[in-house]
Amino acid sequence: MSSANLGSWVQACSIFNHAGRTRSPTCSMLKPFRSLPMSLLSPKARRGITSSSVSISAVHVAKEEERLKEGESSEMETGFNFKAYMLQKGASVNQALENAVSLKDPIKIHEAMRYSLLAGGKRVRPVICLAACELVGGDDSTAMPAACAVEMIHTMSLIHDDLPCMDNDDLLRGKPTNHKVFGEDVAVLSGDALLAFSFEHIATATVGVSPARIVRVVGELAKVIGTEGLVAGQVVDISSAGVSDVGLEQLEFIHIHKTAALLEGSVVIGAILGGGSDEQVERLRKFARSIGLLFQVVDDILDVTKSSTELGKTAGKDLLADKVTYPKLMGLEKSREFAEKLNKDAKELLSEFDPEKAAPLIALANYIAYRQN
Repeated sequence: MSSANLGSWVQACSIFNHAGRTRSPTCSMLKPFRSLPMSLLSPKARRGITSSSVSISAVHVAKEEERLKEGESSEMETGFNFKAYMLQKGASVNQALENAVSLKDPIKIHEAMRYSLLAGGKRVRPVICLAACELVGGDDSTAMPAACAVEMIHTMSLIHDDLPCMDNDDLLRGKPTNHKVFGEDVAVLSGDALLAFSFEHIATATVGVSPARIVRVVGELAKVIGTEGLVAGQVVDISSAGVSDVGLEQLEFIHIHKTAALLEGSVVIGAILGGGSDEQVERLRKFARSIGLLFQVVDDILDVTKSSTELGKTAGKDLLADKVTYPKLMGLEKSREFAEKLNKDAKELLSEFDPEKAAPLIALANYIAYRQN
């Protein structure tokens, strides 16, 4: 049940200077962020200000930082440092995940859960959950249990999607997939355990939020991963393999449900926990759908233009499986134009919010649009 892997974010710090791209007008309205930690300001914005270091001790965050050095480029001239923001938030999420899923009896199942859950990655879904909470005036600590739950569900989807009965993949994030290490039986069970624990974690670890909002969050998350969300997209995707008359409408259905749904859930539950109004929640829902579909369009493009080494996963899988993709239906150039439109539409949906608080989500939309793996 893949919600799609967002890959490595080596190019995150160069998204605003992507070759041949024009910086979005939306980004130009952002101002230096005096309210952000010093570590999230560019050297230019920090000039004359005494900065204090931010401890980022998670092992995988350190690895991501090393990879980011390969793609160093100037940060946004306005002062927002997306790379530092993702590293800092990712470190917090990693620590919370480490604490949430400890190694205990039965040892093997918890080893399998932790193997995939703590295997690295940018933590885009939990980070946008935290960002949405802060965007509507909440504190990110309020949304941290829900953010961890989203990552548990995403990890479950990756474990199950890699199984021989699904995509039959041997590699994820440059490592052997869960079933290759622990066997298919334990891999299935580890995914099941992560899914079950995700809801338990929201219910027992969330503090300072009314029971009504917690129930709303649980219902929202269950909906986006069930037969009205991720599962629906996956089933239609499987049924469409090898079918020659799949059109754009059906392809969009697949990806809005298979990929965008969990991103939508991440943003929406963050906004609910942060105390957002119904209008704010729905605006953020539409934003998440746009970037979710954007991700899949870009993913389809990368699948036919990049190597397995560059992607960190098997390239050309969709072509070999005769799956319908955007380049297959629209052509490569039209797919790229569609991606540009989705990015523009997504950022316009954030125009009603405080531009400083919306900056992480604006930067994320650009990252998804211009990523290289």
